[in-house]
Amino acid sequence: MMNIEHIKRVDPEVAEQIEAEFKRQSETIELIASENITSMAVMEANGSVLTNKYAEGKPHKRFYNGCSHVDVIEELCQKRACELFGMDHANVQPHSGAQANMAVFMYALNPGDNVLGMDLSNGGHLSHGSPVNFSGLYFNVKSYGINDEGEIDYENVRQMALEHKPKLIICGASNYARIIDFKKFREIADEVGALLLADIAHIAGLVAAGLHPSPAPYADFVTTTTHKSLRGPRGGIIMCKQEHALGIDKAVFPGMQGGPLEHVIAAKAVALLEASKPEFKEYAKQIIKNAQTLADELVANGLDIVGGKTENHLMTLDLRKTGKTGKDMANVLEEVGITANKNTVPNDPQSPFVTSGIRLGTPAVTTRGFKEEDIREVARIIAEAIKNSDDAEKLKELRERSLALCKKHPIYISD
Repeated sequence: MMNIEHIKRVDPEVAEQIEAEFKRQSETIELIASENITSMAVMEANGSVLTNKYAEGKPHKRFYNGCSHVDVIEELCQKRACELFGMDHANVQPHSGAQANMAVFMYALNPGDNVLGMDLSNGGHLSHGSPVNFSGLYFNVKSYGINDEGEIDYENVRQMALEHKPKLIICGASNYARIIDFKKFREIADEVGALLLADIAHIAGLVAAGLHPSPAPYADFVTTTTHKSLRGPRGGIIMCKQEHALGIDKAVFPGMQGGPLEHVIAAKAVALLEASKPEFKEYAKQIIKNAQTLADELVANGLDIVGGKTENHLMTLDLRKTGKTGKDMANVLEEVGITANKNTVPNDPQSPFVTSGIRLGTPAVTTRGFKEEDIREVARIIAEAIKNSDDAEKLKELRERSLALCKKHPIYISD
């Protein structure tokens, strides 16, 4: 574990919880699709002396002195993002993926403009037009979904675009298990004169590794988080065509943020360098192998997956035929040492606070070194836990099985 001796001396209460969290992560099979385990290098950058530096503005155009070194780091991060994803310009200051999307909205739209995005209950993100989010509160968002096969119906998207004439179309998702056809989205956007935003927060690591088609040739804007399949610190990035660079930069600062988190930007730079290495591509390949193994084994054990399969790093268990809810079964899985999150399924009869589904993803367990044989055991534990959710003795036995897998693959927290 990282050395926290200073925290122990200064604040033993916080230190106690950090140590407890390390133990929890070490003894838990992490299947939350939006979580991962960073390298020690990323953690060191994130906790470095750069946290002391205020640096409002862009490199070489700051409102504070003493920024010569953070300027170099931020420009390095921008350069690596552009090279890794094949884009003209990158702003690496957004504190999160939602704020990256917010900056695109601020630059590209006026309040009340029409937007076409993916429905939250069908796999979209809050910031793609949910009525409780800024995107749905201030813009007129129409939402498309998925068909019975779990796929985007591109002709339906086209018809909706023709009907509503959106100024911006959003593609990308927080819970979509298939390959996204960015070219088709570009064709639809061109037909109605819309700008195209590709939110690749979940699949960024797969795109970087060349294992998912890139949006770079087609999207006006590409946003991503850096902490999911990209395996970096918690934060966001916006990339765009050069013609939008000045406007995007102004939307980030002074539009919606103050000082950038230069320590996080340094950690982003380290993660982007790591993602450019051949070993990262092998890691990303294993993410997909593990996800497909998990989906196949869950189906073999009598459970349903939305769309029946996955083509990337995640999937959604559909629990409707079991008569159990996502909320309850996510709690049961945590009891046996597996963390996941409740999630809606298409046409879900339950509320978003209860749900009929559980989202599962494989980036974090793949970082730990889980391979297909381990994943098959994980799937069996999940299936047995759901089937025997009221059997305390059985759940205790399943907890021992998950703990054995965790001991087999210690958490990857140092190089």
